[in-house]
Amino acid sequence: MANFPAINTSPLIFFSKTDLLALLHETVNSDIIVPEAVAIEIQTYGEQDITLQALSSKNWLLIRETPPIPSIIENWDLGAGESSVLAWGYTNPGTEVILDDLAARRCATTLKIPVRGTLGLVLIAKQRGLIPSARPIIERLRQSGMYLSDRIVNQSLKSVGE
Repeated sequence: MANFPAINTSPLIFFSKTDLLALLHETVNSDIIVPEAVAIEIQTYGEQDITLQALSSKNWLLIRETPPIPSIIENWDLGAGESSVLAWGYTNPGTEVILDDLAARRCATTLKIPVRGTLGLVLIAKQRGLIPSARPIIERLRQSGMYLSDRIVNQSLKSVGE
């Protein structure tokens, strides 16, 4: 279980809001750890929330107790979700974390925790031939509220030959 990636709230929300959870699962190609702090954040949105429904119905989304947050992560002063995902990656060396928050990604990089974001997973899906084109997926993510600058989108699409 230690090598299952751990996911934060925002990537889970973006993949569920855009009806791309199956793509997330196929791209990661394993079960995904949802630290308890992330599950609690999602539960605050209420029973009708699509992400909470996914959390309840997808047996590959595994809610796990959050490990104690090491002080080296606490010092970054991140949110509870980000901290718990990073703590999972830190206490399970080699485990990838899925985070979009820039400060949390910098923390992961500093601590040598493998990290990917929502956009990175879409690009991997394109590279693996799971989707014919990344652009429509990226546009869906942007329409669902994910902020991506035109520069980042264009660089990303160029990196996968689009």
